[in-house]
Amino acid sequence: MMIESAADGVNDADGNLKTVRIGANTDPDAAPGFAGQAGAVETPSLRSHKFGDFVFHKVTFLFALSVLLVLMGIIISLIQGSWPAFHEFGPGFITRIEWDPVNDQYGALIAIVGTLVTSFIALLIAFPISFGIALFLTEICPAWLKRPLGTAVELLAGIPSIIYGMWGLFIFAPFCAERIQPILKGTLGDIPGIGRMFQGPMIGVGMLTAGIILSIMIIPFIASVMRDVFEVVPPILKESAYGLGCTKWEVVRKIVLPYTKIGVVGGVMLGLGRALGETMAITFVIGNANRLSWSLFAPGNSIASTLANEFAEADTPLHVSSLFALGLILFVITFIVLSAAKLMLLAMKKNEGLK
Repeated sequence: MMIESAADGVNDADGNLKTVRIGANTDPDAAPGFAGQAGAVETPSLRSHKFGDFVFHKVTFLFALSVLLVLMGIIISLIQGSWPAFHEFGPGFITRIEWDPVNDQYGALIAIVGTLVTSFIALLIAFPISFGIALFLTEICPAWLKRPLGTAVELLAGIPSIIYGMWGLFIFAPFCAERIQPILKGTLGDIPGIGRMFQGPMIGVGMLTAGIILSIMIIPFIASVMRDVFEVVPPILKESAYGLGCTKWEVVRKIVLPYTKIGVVGGVMLGLGRALGETMAITFVIGNANRLSWSLFAPGNSIASTLANEFAEADTPLHVSSLFALGLILFVITFIVLSAAKLMLLAMKKNEGLK
């Protein structure tokens, strides 16, 4: 066995200069497991730990991969199911207004418009209310009221959507027809341009009612996310602002919002994604009429309500394929919305990093 050391300038017995290096085992007959300074003997316990890490890594990787496999399976199934409809009607299926199961003529525009309009109304109502709830719970609410009120908001998120739909149809729709719609028609209905959106028969069910019910459903989701985001603001920042004489509104505007704006956008996008795919509550109160109208009082349809109403009754291959096509379009709309939100969040993080 040859052992060398890095001690240059050592003389041997004959007076010759030699170099000795220590650190590498170059003898092939050396004992297994010895590798100099960096070597270590691999014990059974060490081998067991390595095997456990290997299994843990592969199992978690399989779990993560299963999500992608399920997603790919859904996409492939939707594309296969919707192919006959797109082959028959072409890309114009998206812009066609007709939806006539009797004559086997189908188009997606009515359902797309209904989905987008109801979701926009819901977000327009839910965002300021959720924002106010979250700010009250984190900045203003007394300690004795904070926990029960927060629990009540979270419980609203657990109510089944069909309960919202039944309440909307039997309780809120008559109230809307008697109280809300006459007020809107008498005020906003006379404004040029947007007035036509608040005219028409006041029957309670329709796009406006569906949007309001949908806003009630997504308020707990957005408010809960915003509350959790506001609570991560370091107390020292707010206390410093109060120490400088700032009011609560100034602390919220100059400290809380700049610190949490990325989380706020994420919460809003979460609520919007929930609104786009809601089915049963919308089916109860939207009116389920396959027609376009400028009036928000008029009945309409959404992609989810169309699927809920007609999938069990579809009796022709083209009808079934058209419903699959609606499902694919809803998937694409949701994907675009969430992707846009993700890009927005990345841009905001980048701007924060540059500052």
